Amino acid sequence: MSNPAPGSTPAPSTPASNDPLESSTITLPAIPASASSLSANASSGRSRFGAESAMGLLVESLKDRLLFAVPKKGRLYEKCLELLQGADIKYNRAHRLDVALVQNHPIALVFLPAADIPRFVALGSVALGITGQDVIAESTHADQITELLPLGFGKCQLQVQVPVSGPIQSLEQLAGKRIATSFEVLAGELFQGVDAQAAGETKTKVEYVGGSVEAACALGMADGIESGDTMRAAGLHAIHTLMSSEAVLITSRTPHPAVTPALAPLVPLIKSRFAGVLAAKRYVYTSYNVRRDRLQDALRITPGRRAATVSPLDEEGWVAVSAMVERKSLAKTMDDLEAAGAEDVLTFALDNCRVGV
Repeated sequence: MSNPAPGSTPAPSTPASNDPLESSTITLPAIPASASSLSANASSGRSRFGAESAMGLLVESLKDRLLFAVPKKGRLYEKCLELLQGADIKYNRAHRLDVALVQNHPIALVFLPAADIPRFVALGSVALGITGQDVIAESTHADQITELLPLGFGKCQLQVQVPVSGPIQSLEQLAGKRIATSFEVLAGELFQGVDAQAAGETKTKVEYVGGSVEAACALGMADGIESGDTMRAAGLHAIHTLMSSEAVLITSRTPHPAVTPALAPLVPLIKSRFAGVLAAKRYVYTSYNVRRDRLQDALRITPGRRAATVSPLDEEGWVAVSAMVERKSLAKTMDDLEAAGAEDVLTFALDNCRVGV
């Protein structure tokens, strides 16, 4: 190796590169100190024009924030946005960037495919997540995940479906046949038991189909399918239901290493706010007056979430009652109250509430 010329500076050695993503953990790589003009700008997260890049700023901004994974698209995405808005979780998401910093809380939203969220939560990559119970069961990480709150949307049933007019009309008849599904783990477990009961030589073949599962039977790819989607248009009907599913707020059974004592209160706070938003959509506030001798009849109609509030009126023998009533049955409830002798029946929509979870 030749010696450097007098007055010159030896070139700095380049450290061995380490992959910042191991398993599925979100690691925050350190930003090295600047060395020389162009190389320093690149390594410190700056563009060649000297401005800090969005990613460099983002990496720094993720520190000391609670990481919260939400679906980036699909049937759960829009509902999650409504839930975040109702919980007053304000953020700006840059175009084509799957991480958004919350403005009014030390939280960072990470937008991920719904199928990936159980793994990221279970392995401690993010502290909280929203995804479907069917996706959790399919992920094989269910024993590492705690469901904090059912969210009441994204409801579906995971079913085994066959052609309405086909020769196969029972689960047992599918033993040794072909099954097309996007839930191959759950289907494999189900038909392993079916094959064991059938005691046949030919095992059921479960094949993964990422989309258009309902078309598999019509195209001759499968004798039956396992799906949670609409089936009637494809001429199918269900012969077995594996599970009912809805979206849930989840966390890891093992505490997230980055959830410091300062960030820990955010978990029950988010849960409480989400529960309040959901309750405000489900219930209305109802108030009415009724004679005390008809009170028990009225309370059977409006028991409230926990109990109704009963207050005496200035007029002898009358009380005022207020209770939360399910919105879907409101019209019938008001009719029944009137028939029970209630007067001045009023209802009020709830913008938000706290229900104690």
